[in-house]
Amino acid sequence: MVSAANFQALARAGGKYLMAMPVRAGSEVAESVLARPGRYQTVAENLQVKEVRIGEGTRARRYAVCFNPQEAVRQKAHRDELLAELEAELESLRPLPDKEHSKRTCALRASARYGRYLKQTRSRLAIDRAALKAAERLDGKFIVHSNDDTLSAADMALGYKQLQRVEEAWRSMKSGLNLRPVFHWAPHRIHAHVAITVLALLLERVAEHACGDTWRNIRDDLKRIQLAQLLSPHGRVWQVTEPTPEATKRLKSLRIKPPAPILSLG
Repeated sequence: MVSAANFQALARAGGKYLMAMPVRAGSEVAESVLARPGRYQTVAENLQVKEVRIGEGTRARRYAVCFNPQEAVRQKAHRDELLAELEAELESLRPLPDKEHSKRTCALRASARYGRYLKQTRSRLAIDRAALKAAERLDGKFIVHSNDDTLSAADMALGYKQLQRVEEAWRSMKSGLNLRPVFHWAPHRIHAHVAITVLALLLERVAEHACGDTWRNIRDDLKRIQLAQLLSPHGRVWQVTEPTPEATKRLKSLRIKPPAPILSLG
């Protein structure tokens, strides 16, 4: 997908493309783009970008190096946790008999979780500090490439993130929405079921745009507004809990009036 031949085919007849680039050892992205110095421009709380040009004139290739500080912190914390586990695993190898030691060594080297951070020395397995340093260099980063000169580096980054949301929506429609058999036989009922499901996805995206946040965070704030049933010898009351400040902010962004404190008396 990201070969030079494919880029030429996409650009033929004036076609424009926007793609994320894998970081492979020895590639232009790894050797030139990430190594190019420059200041990041802050686009959002979780996004910083800088533009890198490789080559000259009309053959110059434009890249946007994107950095998410929050994701970098998360990835570092995850790697620190993994490193602590790995050190404990290596320490546990020392007292094992040779046969069990060899089996456990092979399992660790083949592990998708630990193997990339290990190296075999003459006498034993050891943590590969060079691999750790290479991983740290990529924390919170992704690279976007485009041949559209009208797009700024920020536009490239935001455009690709929007493409990611589109892909997530398609995945949701094909799997997460659970379009499974629901025992509808009439065509109009099947159409209605699918339409309502797609409408629910659309409402999620509208809410995300209005609040500037993910649906998961919006939902977590709003679900704290709950309906309680109070019973007494004198009757029954349906009362809504007072919205939290976060929920109140969400309702305001969505232009929804807070629910009445008392819904029913009986």
